[in-house]
Amino acid sequence: MIEPDTIKLLRECDAGIKMGIASIDEVLDYVHDKTLGKYLADCKDEHNRLKEEIQILLDKYHDDGKEPNPMAKSMSWMKTNVKLVMNESDETIADLMTDGCNMGVKSLNKYLNQYKAADEKTKDITKQLINSEEKLVVNIRRFL
Repeated sequence: MIEPDTIKLLRECDAGIKMGIASIDEVLDYVHDKTLGKYLADCKDEHNRLKEEIQILLDKYHDDGKEPNPMAKSMSWMKTNVKLVMNESDETIADLMTDGCNMGVKSLNKYLNQYKAADEKTKDITKQLINSEEKLVVNIRRFL
């Protein structure tokens, strides 16, 4: 029997990854420092890799996944664009990405605790996603 927690956790990871990729895409054109750009591109690549794994599992369970909350996505887009118009710098980008990653890590840990009955593969993917976001935060600290 499929645990409902597995599908719920996969959906939350799917939405989080889509939000993360969209956020990185919003700022990439504004990056000045090549190292910062590489950190963001590497994180995006890792998110895309995990997205493919999640999609395979969602397909297996005949589930369509989950889109990010439209309000959260709109607020993120507005915050990013307003801050970048006011100060188009790598510091601003690092600040925005740090805030986004911290929110993602917090949410994903909450869902890991909430959906305890999810299968181990799904929990492992969630932990990989958390680690990817935490790694980006550490890598971009020097740009703050």
